[in-house]
Amino acid sequence: MTTKEFITANKDRFLSELFDWLRIPSVSADSKHKQDVREAAEFLKEKLTAAGVDNVEINETKGHPIVYAEKLIDPSLPTVLVYGHYDVQPPDPLNLWDTPPFEPVIRNEKIYARGACDDKGQVYMHVKAFEAMMKLNLLPCNIKFMVEGEEEVGSDNLGDFVKANKAKLKSDVILISDTALISLEHPSITTGLRGLSYMEVEVTGPNRDLHSGVYGGAVANPINVLCNMIDSLHDKDGKVTIPGFYDKVAELTAAERTDLNKAPFNLNDYKKELGIDEIKGEKGYTTLERTGVRPTLDVNGIWGGYTGEGAKTVLPSKASAKISMRLVPNQVSAEITELFTNHFKAIAPPYVKVKVMAHHGGEPAVTPTNSDAYRAASKAFEEVFGKSPIPTRDGGSIPIVALFKKELGLDTVLMGFGLDTDALHSPNEHYGVNNFLVGIETIVAFYKHYAKK
Repeated sequence: MTTKEFITANKDRFLSELFDWLRIPSVSADSKHKQDVREAAEFLKEKLTAAGVDNVEINETKGHPIVYAEKLIDPSLPTVLVYGHYDVQPPDPLNLWDTPPFEPVIRNEKIYARGACDDKGQVYMHVKAFEAMMKLNLLPCNIKFMVEGEEEVGSDNLGDFVKANKAKLKSDVILISDTALISLEHPSITTGLRGLSYMEVEVTGPNRDLHSGVYGGAVANPINVLCNMIDSLHDKDGKVTIPGFYDKVAELTAAERTDLNKAPFNLNDYKKELGIDEIKGEKGYTTLERTGVRPTLDVNGIWGGYTGEGAKTVLPSKASAKISMRLVPNQVSAEITELFTNHFKAIAPPYVKVKVMAHHGGEPAVTPTNSDAYRAASKAFEEVFGKSPIPTRDGGSIPIVALFKKELGLDTVLMGFGLDTDALHSPNEHYGVNNFLVGIETIVAFYKHYAKK
């Protein structure tokens, strides 16, 4: 039986198991789901055991647990360390989901559920690829799994685990599926990720909420002030105005920019898919450059005053916002966090008080395209898709990639099978059934080619 035949024969079971995992609301950001996050870890442990690992553990951390498993068949063979995460983003706003976020359904050959693509669906491809290799006696390498439950909240405890378990994690390469393809017609391998600095700010005016008629016009409104401060963080050309923000940005050469823009991209389709009439971004750069190799600053949430039903004429005491900055090679998250903090406090007018809090950060990373592992991944795509994958830069962040390089000395191969249109972190997140199945097949092919290095 071929790998493809095995996947086809077990398709319904694979999807049923994935659906069971997706039903567990493993939202790491919400403390009320702490037990659900653990349940998701226990589920993964059970399925890894059934797939044939020799050893599987649930390792405690100061936060959510890390699942570690291994199948070591021969110390002379290469070892692949698979990384992923089983925690998911909060599903809010719930009213925008067409079906409940933790009741997975298939519509138009897509799996709709929170975590369908990010990252349960993609992690589960690796579990089923491992099962296929075990059942068909095709496993050509040693394999280790490390799947965490805190990626969506910054992987605060993963670094400590990695540093304390370097011998256990000793491998030849890291394999991650938490990125996207250009499309099923245009396979791609991500070769770069942006870093992250994630902040929260609070602006306080009067010592209590005030009647907007009695005090309006005489006392500063923190929401107005916050909006003005946020607006000042970009200039008219879309550049971030924080002093020093661009000092270490690695600029691409003209040739590198040309190569990056060779990836298939249709601007009209892009606007149509997003329901927008026009794009907006940093002047002088293409959309692919803006989302892949340029740093950004965006407000991810803003609140204050009265937001309930009906009217309440209130002048609020406080207003808050969450702000993320995506970083590119040579930028350092701690330095950008400090630059933002100092600047935001400096631009605060005297009639408000400002508090700035750092949530989490991560470093940008560029992965090599001349390694044995990258060549194996490329050959795997060629075998399954019938064409060579295109190297791309991803706008998202996986902070552990830089940490793996620093602490373990290992490069990463980013074999993602999602699509940018899969509504990650949004209502109606989904993942193509075909993406899931072809991902399993391509991962098996990767091991075959990597073992021949």
